[in-house]
Amino acid sequence: MKLIVGLGNPGRQYERTRHNIGFDVLEMAQDRFGVSLNEQKFKGVFGVERVGMTKIFYLKPLTYMNLSGESVVPLMNYYDITPDNLVVVYDDLDLPPGKIRLRQKGSHGGHNGIRSLIKHLGTEEFNRIRIGIGRPDPGIAVPDYVLGKFKPDESAAIEDASKKAVDALEAWKHEEFLKVMNSFN
Repeated sequence: MKLIVGLGNPGRQYERTRHNIGFDVLEMAQDRFGVSLNEQKFKGVFGVERVGMTKIFYLKPLTYMNLSGESVVPLMNYYDITPDNLVVVYDDLDLPPGKIRLRQKGSHGGHNGIRSLIKHLGTEEFNRIRIGIGRPDPGIAVPDYVLGKFKPDESAAIEDASKKAVDALEAWKHEEFLKVMNSFN
């Protein structure tokens, strides 16, 4: 079994904001793979796809970003999914808009959703797809920036990065994450 998690915040006011890029990528993956998030449990909504003998879960935590681990880890425990079979998709301030970076482990880097996952999992060793959102201009607070919408001139780069992230998720269905990481970085 595998688990794909898109991080974001629930609610209309957060739709299409920088901090919700994980939700956006998960929605794009759902559309491409024909998966419906029709189960509500574990403080989130999820759906399941079968690829051969493998079940792949898609999860949107509904806990708000800072408490993401409260949704992800109970689902992992219930279905006996190990951290090496987890991929988390989320925004990254330290990458330019539209750049993606895949990693197998690392610190939270100041990202509260990842901080929550590390706390609840008890490890920093899980797969990630980070999508660059860039840093705010001087004078703009980080919370305001991440909860803001993308600028029109960023839209094409973000769309391209989101498609690449879904391509990486598709590859991960059939290959080890390390191989996928080497192909997409």
